[in-house]
Amino acid sequence: MSKIITITFNPSIDKSASISAMQPDIKMHCSAANIEPGGGGINVARVISRLGGDVKAIFPSGGYTGMFFNHLLENEKVPFVSIQSKNETRENFVILDESTNKQFRFGMPSNEIFENEWKDCLKTIENSKDVDYIIASGSLPPGIPNDIYAKLSKTAKSNNAKFIVDTSGEALKQAVREGVYLLKPNLEELAILLDIKDLKIENVENVAKELIQKNNCEIILVSLGAYGAMLITKDESYTIKPPKVKVKSTVGAGDSMVAGIVFGLSNNLSLQECLQYGIACGTATTMNLGSALCEKKDVEKLLKLLKK
Repeated sequence: MSKIITITFNPSIDKSASISAMQPDIKMHCSAANIEPGGGGINVARVISRLGGDVKAIFPSGGYTGMFFNHLLENEKVPFVSIQSKNETRENFVILDESTNKQFRFGMPSNEIFENEWKDCLKTIENSKDVDYIIASGSLPPGIPNDIYAKLSKTAKSNNAKFIVDTSGEALKQAVREGVYLLKPNLEELAILLDIKDLKIENVENVAKELIQKNNCEIILVSLGAYGAMLITKDESYTIKPPKVKVKSTVGAGDSMVAGIVFGLSNNLSLQECLQYGIACGTATTMNLGSALCEKKDVEKLLKLLKK
């Protein structure tokens, strides 16, 4: 089994709860909170760990919230390297309004990460010589340069590791220019990368192959929401729609899909089988409330449905 590391520059403690109805100006009584460690690469690492993969999460954390964040990961037995940061680790909140079954997501501002802190993160990755996959996922907090994922691409090349990126904006563009193994844009991000104003789903395959030809990228995974996902290389293309389930929350579904695909790749599965794993993980996550991620037993059940 291949070794995997994830890097998350913007981790968060994710708290989720429910209330009977959202109302202004009064005290609303919430259910008991579900508290989990979150952030793009953190979620990916947690899911890979649940599936039985060999993974380690790298991230900055600080203050009392940072200590609690580390404690949450320890409870899940997810291997990690925590880089001490000066500022507190942020918290996010998800509230379900039971009267409408609508979910409200409150993202708190990111705290600044200082130069010595993000450089320590890079050094930790540079010193990880026995790694096969490096996954960089999530947004960037203040203080992190936009070329950080491009820098990580160079590190991956020097360490003979395959670099996987799931982000947006200028950081995504610079990473693509430097070169990645697998890229996970959504429809909008793919359109931006190729300066297309109105990208239709039926044109995704041709557009993705154009991006592969223009840049040093081997695989593009395009997330299509309720329509599933498309996995494209220069020679192959697969599209899989998710099985019908009762969707309770979409928080972490994209991260879970990436985790399933990388877990499949690390076990030398075919690209089609990797996409099936990814769809199963992403769908299984939507079956849980708030920010809760997929469980292995649900992933296995959905995999059987997808393989029929």
